[in-house]
Amino acid sequence: MEIRKTLNGTHLTVALDGRLDTTTSLALDKELKASYAGVDKLTMDLTNLEYISSAGLRVILAAEQEMSSRGGLTVRGVSKEIMEVLDVTGFSEILVFE
Repeated sequence: MEIRKTLNGTHLTVALDGRLDTTTSLALDKELKASYAGVDKLTMDLTNLEYISSAGLRVILAAEQEMSSRGGLTVRGVSKEIMEVLDVTGFSEILVFE
């Protein structure tokens, strides 16, 4: 998985390419935790995300919880396949989509 971060003032955008699974979720979690300082809005761009596992969902949930007190997390570019996973797991009820 490739993680691309863009910081625009206090707005961080994180774009994910590839698979967010047990192997790659640790890297994403580490990148996010290292990037929260000074950030009040987080956008996760999933346009090029091909797959998400429960480990990846946990990282997104932790990011949503972290950002809920700061200004929020927004998710964009969700494919039909990824949205099905988010629907089945109830994440579509928790997350804010662009």
